[in-house]
Amino acid sequence: MLVNTPGYRDALERVVSIIRRSRARAVQKASAEMVRMYWLVGNVLNERSEWGNKFIETLSHDIRTAFPGVKGFSVRSLKYMAKFACEVDEELCSSCCTIPWGHIMLLLDRTAPGARRIWYINATAKHGWSRVELDHQIDLKLYKRQMLSGKVSNFDRTLPSPESELAQQVLKDPYIFDFITAKQSRQEHDIEEGMVDNVTKLLLELGTGFAFMGRQYHLSVGSEDFYIDLLFYNVKLRSYVVIELKNERFKPEFTGQLGFYVAAVDGELATDVDNPTIGLLLCKTKDDVVAEYSLRNINAPIGVSEYRLGDTLPEEYERYLPSPEDLQSRL
Repeated sequence: MLVNTPGYRDALERVVSIIRRSRARAVQKASAEMVRMYWLVGNVLNERSEWGNKFIETLSHDIRTAFPGVKGFSVRSLKYMAKFACEVDEELCSSCCTIPWGHIMLLLDRTAPGARRIWYINATAKHGWSRVELDHQIDLKLYKRQMLSGKVSNFDRTLPSPESELAQQVLKDPYIFDFITAKQSRQEHDIEEGMVDNVTKLLLELGTGFAFMGRQYHLSVGSEDFYIDLLFYNVKLRSYVVIELKNERFKPEFTGQLGFYVAAVDGELATDVDNPTIGLLLCKTKDDVVAEYSLRNINAPIGVSEYRLGDTLPEEYERYLPSPEDLQSRL
């Protein structure tokens, strides 16, 4: 029969693929048009803002009378449209058209106008975050950790452009592993196990493009065996990423070990199509100046960041509260 021939199955797969792409584009175009419509409606509302709440209530009722069954024009929704138009200019509205309206309402509630909001708009469009993921990233202060933190690396010196810029964008400080609690993770191997057990959340925190290669990844170099804490491959960077975890404060000697692992992966695993391997050292705490000096004469591309576990106090609270050692000494 025709349906069992390879030619027919190939034709069917191609037609299904075309339909899916077209439907996806149609949905995206409809969503973008709706966002722009809300912005235009909001501008009209702001032109009559002196008429107050009664105006919005009456307008909401009359719109729903004119378009029976159409949702999205409640009093609450109209107020969001007015705020949207007030805080977003036409140029930024074009960027907002790339994300759903529900995400925009979340950003209107949780971010102020400015660079931070624009960054989250662009990041949502780029990574395809769901509304829950966007809310989670705002909670974890991703913008601050990726854009404003004092990230320590030697990428600008050890990697060519544009790989150096991409690697620096991927780096965060600190990393937030809120799916692992400090009480349950006293040793480094416990934290590693928690990461592997929650690999989906780990990949979300690391960022776009990471593929998990293994924990305690075995490398045979010469006549000796070595084991990398965590090994990843980043398809965006087209390079292996070696992660070493230290459940203590940063020490300069840590970079020597990680530099060796980076060189070993370059020599034993990487191929001609791969970019240079990158090392990431995660420590409980670090002194940025000490870390920067430690990387100054290291030729392997390495970044140094802190990490936080689920029940670690935020810095703004931690410095005001006594540590367990302080309490013990006072008692």
